[in-house]
Amino acid sequence: MKLWAGASGYSFKEWKGPFYPEKMKAEEMLAFYSERLPTVEINNTFYRMPKVSVLESWAGTVPKDFRFAIKAPKRITHISRLNVASCEESVGFLYANLTALEGKLGAVLFQLPPNLKKDVPRLEAFLACLPANHQAAFEFRNDTWFSDEVYALLKAKGASLCHSEREDNAPPPLVETAPWGYVRLRLEEYTDEDLETWAQRLEKTGWREVFVYFMHEPTAPGYARKLMDIAAK
Repeated sequence: MKLWAGASGYSFKEWKGPFYPEKMKAEEMLAFYSERLPTVEINNTFYRMPKVSVLESWAGTVPKDFRFAIKAPKRITHISRLNVASCEESVGFLYANLTALEGKLGAVLFQLPPNLKKDVPRLEAFLACLPANHQAAFEFRNDTWFSDEVYALLKAKGASLCHSEREDNAPPPLVETAPWGYVRLRLEEYTDEDLETWAQRLEKTGWREVFVYFMHEPTAPGYARKLMDIAAK
């Protein structure tokens, strides 16, 4: 299994000192980050559709084996709420733009609002409008979605169920709906023992690769590197 571990974002002034050199410029951060970690989850695309020029710049800055996870714009997940009638054009535009990453796209994360309850016909229609090689992961934040019916639909369409560990929930079951996994570790602190437990859980899956992202704290890069070191033993 290929483990891609990184952080949710990279451009944080609070990381200067703990991770980045104190005087590093913002435009130098991605190159520095990508020399030390193999992947990053981009969250600012949730607020605005990613521009081709920006994506091309990112792709040209990182090594060829680096991978980006792109959080889908809220106009798709929170405004249209996966309603194909109002978001199909935005979905097509998003994926057309993402080709600018030139093979460095790891996954597209569709994070749904907590007040959106299970709607299987809506999800099925949305999955049908995705391109063939969609690399889509879905983070459901309403417990009604966690059902065999939804898992079966994701599996049929090759989409991954995102597993998110937060302060307010128990460690999520690793339901494999695709050949690859997507995990978001949202706790502020992880001990070495916690990371060893996660490495063991991931190793027991049948995934050929998994993307793991820690919260945007200065500790995130260290946690990501530690998890990869443990998994490599």
